[in-house]
Amino acid sequence: MVSGWLLIVAVIGGLAASFSGVYNDNFRVPGSDSQHALDLLAARFPAFSGADARVVVHADHSRVTNGHASNGIATNGIVDPAELQEGIARLKKLHGVATVEPPQFNAARNTALINVQYNIPVTDFKGTEGLDSLRGATKPIRDAGYDVEYGGQIPENIIIPSGLPEAIGISAAVIILLIAFGSLLAAGAPLIVAAVGIVTGLSGVGLLAAMTDVSTFVPTLAVMIGLGVGVDYALFVVTRFRQELRAGKPVPEAVALANATAGQSVVFAGITVLVSISGLVFSGLPVFTTMGFGTGIVVAVTMVTAVTLLPAILGLLGIRLLPKKVRRQLAEPDGHTRPLPGGPPKWVQRLARRVERRPLVWTIGALVVLALFATPLLDMRTWPSDAGAEPTSNTVRRSYDLIEQSFGPGYNSPLLVAADLKRINQAQLIQLGTSLTHVKGIMAVAPPRLAPDRSAAIITVIPDYPSQDKRTPGLVQRVRSVAPPGTSVAGLTAIYDDVSETLAQNMWKVIAAVVGASLLLLTLMFRSVVIPIKAAVMNLLSISAAYGVVTAVFQWGWGAELLGLPHAVPVSSFLPVLMFALLFGLSMDYEVFLLSQVREHWITTGDAKGAVIAGLSSTARVITSAALIMVTVFAGFSLDPSVVVKMIGVGMATAIAVDATIVRLVLVPALMMLLGERNWWLPRWLDRILPRLDHAGPPTEPICTERLLTT
Repeated sequence: MVSGWLLIVAVIGGLAASFSGVYNDNFRVPGSDSQHALDLLAARFPAFSGADARVVVHADHSRVTNGHASNGIATNGIVDPAELQEGIARLKKLHGVATVEPPQFNAARNTALINVQYNIPVTDFKGTEGLDSLRGATKPIRDAGYDVEYGGQIPENIIIPSGLPEAIGISAAVIILLIAFGSLLAAGAPLIVAAVGIVTGLSGVGLLAAMTDVSTFVPTLAVMIGLGVGVDYALFVVTRFRQELRAGKPVPEAVALANATAGQSVVFAGITVLVSISGLVFSGLPVFTTMGFGTGIVVAVTMVTAVTLLPAILGLLGIRLLPKKVRRQLAEPDGHTRPLPGGPPKWVQRLARRVERRPLVWTIGALVVLALFATPLLDMRTWPSDAGAEPTSNTVRRSYDLIEQSFGPGYNSPLLVAADLKRINQAQLIQLGTSLTHVKGIMAVAPPRLAPDRSAAIITVIPDYPSQDKRTPGLVQRVRSVAPPGTSVAGLTAIYDDVSETLAQNMWKVIAAVVGASLLLLTLMFRSVVIPIKAAVMNLLSISAAYGVVTAVFQWGWGAELLGLPHAVPVSSFLPVLMFALLFGLSMDYEVFLLSQVREHWITTGDAKGAVIAGLSSTARVITSAALIMVTVFAGFSLDPSVVVKMIGVGMATAIAVDATIVRLVLVPALMMLLGERNWWLPRWLDRILPRLDHAGPPTEPICTERLLTT
């Protein structure tokens, strides 16, 4: 099995190295007004159908001394148009460049803006080659003593992983696993599984990118989720394997029992995550569909490695996965093993007993805490993040700031009104330009620019405020209201508006699909209708709490600067849908593992409340360790340069922390205590038609058949 996996990794990795595609943030919104505009430009105005870039040239007065810049080049603190000509000529010769507009100068003439339009998509550039070519072409301008920064799609589409979040997550996982297991080999097994799953899965994602557009966020997202679930799934199996060894089972039997119990829970948990991620298909955006597919590939591979590769590793290492002290205690003179005494942590048993005595009080208290966390959600405002939210170390952020300071905030978010001149005449086009000048919130309206065959035209509109301003959606709608039939509005701001609107309209579809499919899966797994409904409600509560924390941190600015952001920013439109699909599945991991143990004790004893205490006691330590690893992994990604990744990291770390503590340790046990045997209620007609799955493996004691039939 180990050799087979090495072969799989080598083959898929080799294919990915040869045929991987380029990641691309293609925010197509099928059927939207902005998409109509883009389609019209692609068909009639090819020069404006591709990617774009901006070159911002600035004469820094602070670097000028006696008419010379700090590098010894003569300058008067203003941008000399003559010194830009060589750079502009070289820009025109770059691969894919259709037009280079004449430079625009601000009033002080210390900043020039050069717009570069391509007739090829941004996916034609691999890595940093698009930005590198811009830098190479503008070297004469930099040599003349000017600061040159770059914006637009070409530089903004570049994602360069820092490796810091991954390093933090792996380091934290190693430390936590060493503390939990007390064995280097036992700590290393989950990391091997996670590594194989991530490497193989990412190779598959690269091959997917060769066939369709895959967002630049997918690799980071896939690593984040793959590292978390990979370590968690392996942790569950290794923990059960060690428990069986301590109970005196020989290695082959311990491996089999671990895979038959924890392994099957891993499969159900993984399938639940995949089902949840599949809900992104209903988002209405192709880019979200590929996010789901890309992340799902990594999750699926990781799940398979946990129940195939990991058992092989456990069989090879055997009792060496136990600490030396325990191995000595286990050994018998004849070479066999004997059971060791041991039990769950005392603090867990005390907590379980307290919850059992006053379940209603604990339920109300937990709900109050969750409500406090979720309160900021009521004020959430969503909008895609732009270059203004990037760190100042990034050239796209510096170009954004220079444009805003020199020309006005609206120059960073122009609107493009595309007109089909086969449907409107010249007089209507002129009237449209006049009407746009009277729209509230418009700073400037450029004259129409005609396509070479005069079948289409575009009008550039400069707003008064930046894209992330809360007045922007209203401005887009006002511009569209004055545009006659035969015209459409595009530009990044208009696309953002359509993305936000589409995600908001389709959110209920994602929720319905994810919750509905999860309910069916959990009903099949636990043969109860109460357990799945309760699990869905619990997950919705933990996700709402995460939304509230993200709103407070990023939109209200409570700690935004600590995360490297210059100011408060709206919550990304991507976040609610993406986090819901991911978190609903991930939260089910702990629900499945906890309830699998509870049901195993319930089937064996028929004692509903005792089963809750036993299940909580036996899983609290491993769930806490797994959650701590996942929280640390996600929190590490809050240090990523991308503001969207920061939001996902903070939101998911919060949700997992809340889920593993308030929800799993308090709220779920308290509610199950209140419900008692009603937790396992299933209508007889449904019981007859559902297939029977032994998800918990063979019981160690006779099944309490009479109690189950009565229930």
